[in-house]
Amino acid sequence: MDVFEAIRTRRSVRKFKPDPVEEEKIAKILEAATWAPNHGLTQPWRFFVLTGEGRRPLGRLFRELRRREMADPDTPENQEILRREEEKPFKAPVVIVVAVEPKDEPGVIPQEERSAVSAAVQNMLLAAHALGLGAKWKTGKRAYHPYVARFFGLSDRAEIVGFIDVGYPREVPPPPPRDPYTVYTKWISEDLPYDRVPPLARKEETDADGEGSSPVRATVLGGGISSTADEEE
Repeated sequence: MDVFEAIRTRRSVRKFKPDPVEEEKIAKILEAATWAPNHGLTQPWRFFVLTGEGRRPLGRLFRELRRREMADPDTPENQEILRREEEKPFKAPVVIVVAVEPKDEPGVIPQEERSAVSAAVQNMLLAAHALGLGAKWKTGKRAYHPYVARFFGLSDRAEIVGFIDVGYPREVPPPPPRDPYTVYTKWISEDLPYDRVPPLARKEETDADGEGSSPVRATVLGGGISSTADEEE
């Protein structure tokens, strides 16, 4: 599978088979993560691979954090909510907790460290897909609760970047609708103030099939703006 096919066909998988995932495949996913770009080679990623009953402590933590939000956790309705909360890590046979541990050194910018780990997560998702596995990057307020990072023995500077569910997919979702890149892209090829750069192309100015295969370039002509699509050869 080439990289462009992997990017276009990867999906966030929500339903997994109970089959265990080979350790060698998990190792390949983690190896792929460590090749993500990171400024200054700080390697700020940290991984925790949870399988089997190793997922249970995380489930108990989710339950406790949810319980603390409840006025009366003992009602039957809330007890069911808490039960479901505790079972969340068991939706996939493997959960990889990914965290950023920023280097505490002069010149290290925390945002760059987090961006590096986000790039590592994308590598993981693509690697899982290439290996015939499904994966889903999960976040939400539980991920950002400061106690969760401490739960994994990380420093006060650290953050959880995501919980990556991994397993063999029971079903693969259909591709979601995506706007073509032209909707969100400006081509700048002239020396002019950026606030005078032509606006983003409107959707109706993209190619007819909606896929954005013919780039729409906004150009300045005689002080006015016109959009022209590159002709196919």
